[in-house]
Amino acid sequence: MGLVVVYLAILVAAFFLLVVRPQRRQMSSHRALVASLNSGDEVVTTGGILGTIRSLEDDVVELEVAPAVVVRVARGAIARRVPADYEAAGDPDAADDGDAT
Repeated sequence: MGLVVVYLAILVAAFFLLVVRPQRRQMSSHRALVASLNSGDEVVTTGGILGTIRSLEDDVVELEVAPAVVVRVARGAIARRVPADYEAAGDPDAADDGDAT
C-alpha cells in the first residue's frame, strides 16, 4: 500500500513539473505581453492576422490590417509582437537579387 502512495506522489509531481508549471509560465508571459502593448506596435493575432495597433481600450484593440482597414479584436487575442526585421525577411521582393524572370 505504501508503494502505491509513493508512485502516486511521483506521478502527481511529474504532472505538475511537466504540464502545470510550463502552462503557468506561458500564461504569465502572455499577460505581460498584453499589458505592455502600445499604439504603433506590429502584432499577430491568434488567428494569424498581422496588423499595427492604432488604439487600445480596456479589452479591445483596433488593428490596422491594410491602409484604412481597421479591425477590432479582443486584447487577449494578440499572440505576439512582430519582430522589426520581419517585413524584410518575409517579403520575397525585398531580397531581389537582380534576376528578372
